[in-house]
Amino acid sequence: MIKNELGGIEMGKVDLGTAKYIIHAKVEINGVVEKSDVVGAIFGQTEGLLGNDLDLRELQKTGRIGRIEVNIRSEGGRSFGTVQVPSSLDRVETAIIAAALETIDRVGPCEARITVERIEDVRVTKRKKIIERAKEILMTLMEEITPDSMEITEEVKEAVRLKEITTFGAEKLPAGPNVKDSDAIIVVEGRADVLNLLKHGIKNAIAVEGTSIPRTIIELSKKKTVTAFVDGDRGGELILRELLQVADIDFVARAPEGKEVEELTKKEIFKALRNKVPAEQVMMSLGITKRESPQHFHIEPKVKDGHYEKFKKYLSELHGSLKAYLLDKDLNVIKEVAVRDLLDSLKSSNEKIYAVVFDGIITQRLVEVAKDKDVEFLVGAKVLNVTKKPAELRIITASELGLS
Repeated sequence: MIKNELGGIEMGKVDLGTAKYIIHAKVEINGVVEKSDVVGAIFGQTEGLLGNDLDLRELQKTGRIGRIEVNIRSEGGRSFGTVQVPSSLDRVETAIIAAALETIDRVGPCEARITVERIEDVRVTKRKKIIERAKEILMTLMEEITPDSMEITEEVKEAVRLKEITTFGAEKLPAGPNVKDSDAIIVVEGRADVLNLLKHGIKNAIAVEGTSIPRTIIELSKKKTVTAFVDGDRGGELILRELLQVADIDFVARAPEGKEVEELTKKEIFKALRNKVPAEQVMMSLGITKRESPQHFHIEPKVKDGHYEKFKKYLSELHGSLKAYLLDKDLNVIKEVAVRDLLDSLKSSNEKIYAVVFDGIITQRLVEVAKDKDVEFLVGAKVLNVTKKPAELRIITASELGLS
């Protein structure tokens, strides 16, 4: 036995047999009655009402009406429940039987009311179950038979996407291959955003890579139609505010609230881009009344004549030593420290450090400490997972200096 939605006890499942329809009705009775009382009232009060052809007893004998299920519960001297009548009659005859149920006004000595709520087409329900089950079977079949080919396809696509991503400008910003030649570009926050747009065929995106807007983006915005496409979170709004202040942005598109551009589906990406709005409209809503002149923002330091040679010399000297040089503005060594102590040495230094050259990997944490100490150049073996690079800090790697 199981409880039905009214809290009563369901005596058994409806016996569908060859039924095409099920009449669903609710019953309310002013008194305490049993299931058998309701069944008796249904047969008794409809007898002779519709003639011999639609008499419930005769229809049940021939199997055209199935076993009537009644679920009843009593509370506060009243009874409530449901009635289900399976029918293999046609739609018209089933509707007539349903209407006849509503003529019942007494169950035993008690006043009663039966209300038909709906007539369920069993065949439609079965079709839905068939469709859902077929989907499950097909999905299982695809997972069991074709995972290898799907993995191969995805791996090839990923390799193509990684090959297509390029760097652009003096800051080597992650970009799609069409940024240089396209009349319109999409400015996003990071490399992962560019990759996701490439995945879905959008090849004119470029990333700002941090909250300080690079000079390259500012210059591009003067020549091309620019759409800023930012995350649907607080970070996205902060980057958007700065973009609107320092660059010539034409349109603004945003990811759905709480989502990042790098995780959007193709449908979500194109929907967001279709719904882009003019930048002036966004500026008004954010209370930005004028653009700040780009020269008020830090520009990435230029490498002066002789710097490359000196950096190359120092990095060659340090190769394999796991040590670092802290340099002054004339590129003289202020201090030599072990790489493991580099962060602490930078934090505790009271001298102005112009550049750091070291035999190690440039990380996001080192970049942040260097920025706080106003270091202008970080020179290391390579870069790892630096997603936010300040525009006023120049990062140089061994490969850029021609060292393997």
